[in-house]
Amino acid sequence: MNVLHVCADPKPTEDSVSKQLSTAFIATLVENCPDVELNNIDLYQDTPPFLSNEFYRAVWKDEFEPGYQPTAREKKSAEYARLHAAMLNDADVLVLSMPMWHFSAPGIMKAWLDQVLAPGLTFELGPEGVTPLHRLRKVVLLVSSGDVYKEDDPRDALTPLIRAAFEFVKVTDLAVAWADGQTAMFHGDHAERQAMAIEAAQEEAEELAADAALWPSREPAEPDAPAES
Repeated sequence: MNVLHVCADPKPTEDSVSKQLSTAFIATLVENCPDVELNNIDLYQDTPPFLSNEFYRAVWKDEFEPGYQPTAREKKSAEYARLHAAMLNDADVLVLSMPMWHFSAPGIMKAWLDQVLAPGLTFELGPEGVTPLHRLRKVVLLVSSGDVYKEDDPRDALTPLIRAAFEFVKVTDLAVAWADGQTAMFHGDHAERQAMAIEAAQEEAEELAADAALWPSREPAEPDAPAES
């Protein structure tokens, strides 16, 4: 099983509830699935650019003007996207860890999604709609928030964003472990809420490891053709 973990939290782990959730999730997953392949992306160390006109023209323009040839500058603007899309395409599971900021995902996570969820990178567009180029089976969302949010809370713009983005590319299995009520001055039970979320993350990791044991083995990569002499 190949797991890509993308973190959008600038705080150190000791101060970050979302990072503590991901630490618990990953530790439990590795314990239950020792052969897991794990790739970590810290968006504050490997920062995505904002979607630019050059990037738009490099990856989207051919969808509306078939045969369009991007300029060298436009091609260069898509280098980050191509690298990260390749990592996403190779993953069976995508883990997104982040705090909720202003009722939604941190802008740096939205910027990453704008880069990698693009035609020719992670999906193709055609007369019948979207055809995935990835092999994702599941998205796991690990979130912390200062306030308490009920299911389908109208203030929650984070979960619908992630769900809609990945349903668009045909990934419908979304699991969420959420440590809400983490502002101590307002919620005296914040520690209990964090502990419950960590337990939920660990349970999700255990279920994922059990499910992965039933997945068919990946086809080995074909060897490169020998160079002609």
